[in-house]
Amino acid sequence: MKKRWLFVFAHPDDESFAAGGTIAKLSNTGHEVVLACATSGCKGKSGEFQFATREELARHREEELRSACSVLGVSELILYCYPDGELKSLDPEALAERVRTTIVELKPDAILTFPPDGVTGHPDHIAISQATEKAVALTEAEYPEGRRPSLYYTSIPHYYDHCQDSGPKHTCAITARVDISDFRLHKGRALQAYRSQIYSVNRAYPGVMEDDFTVIRNYEYYTLVRANGQQVQEMTETALNELPTMDLN
Repeated sequence: MKKRWLFVFAHPDDESFAAGGTIAKLSNTGHEVVLACATSGCKGKSGEFQFATREELARHREEELRSACSVLGVSELILYCYPDGELKSLDPEALAERVRTTIVELKPDAILTFPPDGVTGHPDHIAISQATEKAVALTEAEYPEGRRPSLYYTSIPHYYDHCQDSGPKHTCAITARVDISDFRLHKGRALQAYRSQIYSVNRAYPGVMEDDFTVIRNYEYYTLVRANGQQVQEMTETALNELPTMDLN
């Protein structure tokens, strides 16, 4: 049975870093993938490009996002166009309501967003995670009994393997993984779409911009948070190579 999957992230490139292989795999197997991106990334670095205004950078990053979505097979892109770096300053209720509206309109079977620590501790990542979790709880009553959506956190346990700094110390337990070994090329090509973010790509995935995709591992990781309207009991930490495979059907 084919499903509709909604990914909710803060910036252009979040989807490729966190879930590019999974998105490509879902699309390739006939599922519908929708991406909601909260900002246009106008406060990010511009890499090799020079822009006169933040608005120009925002438009450029939106085009990079569209290119990445094309590579990954995203069927619909929704841009909220909130100010980059300011999600934490928005009214949390208003942000949750914006996500709730998207969920009500689309009625996805599964929703995926950042974990509470945002993977990197970025305030925008944390804000969109909180808003999405709240929005899911608010919309569950509008689904038929037994068909309420699943909510997952995305995780990138190897994000800091090639970085000098480190991520947040307290992370939630990962509960499943997706084998993306056949879609590492898609993830790599999507990351390459972000020329303006070459510093970030080289930092976490050195070599990808030069067509060396060996640094992209064979799995992406997730935590099931809610299922059928119920909070999932937090699991104990499991070794990554012992995690069960996430059911994508």
